[in-house]
Amino acid sequence: MSKPHILIVTFPGQGHINPTLQFAKRLTRTGAHVTFAATISAHRRMLKDQTTTPKGLSFATFSDGCDQGFNPNVNFEHFIFQFMQYGIQSFRNLIMTINQDRPITRVVYSLLLPWVVTVAREVHIPSTFLWNQPAALLNIYYRYFNGYEGLIKEKAVNDPSFSVELPGLPPLTSIDLPSFFLPSNVYAFALPLIKEHFEVLNSETKPKVLVNTFDELEFETLQALEKYNLVGVGPLIPSAFLDETDPSDTCFGGDLFEKGSNDYSDWLNSKDSGSVVYVSFGSATVPGVAIRTALMEAGKSCDRLISYVNNIGVTAFCIKVKGK
Repeated sequence: MSKPHILIVTFPGQGHINPTLQFAKRLTRTGAHVTFAATISAHRRMLKDQTTTPKGLSFATFSDGCDQGFNPNVNFEHFIFQFMQYGIQSFRNLIMTINQDRPITRVVYSLLLPWVVTVAREVHIPSTFLWNQPAALLNIYYRYFNGYEGLIKEKAVNDPSFSVELPGLPPLTSIDLPSFFLPSNVYAFALPLIKEHFEVLNSETKPKVLVNTFDELEFETLQALEKYNLVGVGPLIPSAFLDETDPSDTCFGGDLFEKGSNDYSDWLNSKDSGSVVYVSFGSATVPGVAIRTALMEAGKSCDRLISYVNNIGVTAFCIKVKGK
């Protein structure tokens, strides 16, 4: 009997690549062959971080229309639309090419890629959704799209300090909910894309959803959505820091950014516990002038302000606050 061939497809963001690539490496230990598919630009940047490739793991690419890399000056909503336009056809071609050599037995896809299911169904390949966040967040989104959207929207507008109770979850306030739910949300594309994921799942009978969590952490939450079969496959972190099945697995192996000097480690280690505040904007967001100004103003009351700048702008500040 031939080994299963799993095609894992990820969105080209660091928070998506890390857990999906870790899941891919874990699958290879079961004897499966895994092809990890990322966009051309993301794969090119990931190669700089590759040292050794686990046996049974191979890489493939498809186009998102930005093969030279994401342009931070382009509206992100436009990028998502372009990604769908180019990605669907390019991914379709990729599947056809891979199938000629080693037939794919299943496609596993990450968040923000609901259209992958459409392509997989066209060629009669089963697919499984990998939710790269905790089960609680999946539950929150499910409830939002299934009966609670109006209530949350109304409360968010009329009472910013509101509290809401959702089945299977403790009482939640506005700061506990995804910012996409709030009036201040500037990413209009996000909710429709996430909603599409649930529409796909709802079209199936008790579909299996792989979740980046584990039973001991979220057992009740994993059982709370009876409509889905939620399976904890996390935490999706390198084996050396988890179960030591593979002591050599000490990094995710998919960094999109070049690693800088580790000189900051000595400085951090010399500080008191809880005395450093770290602010991160992710792998794509470029903070606006207002945010950068606010952080610089905060820096005036700090002992020290460190900023790091790369090719997409200021991405992080480390602030040591006096007396804290």
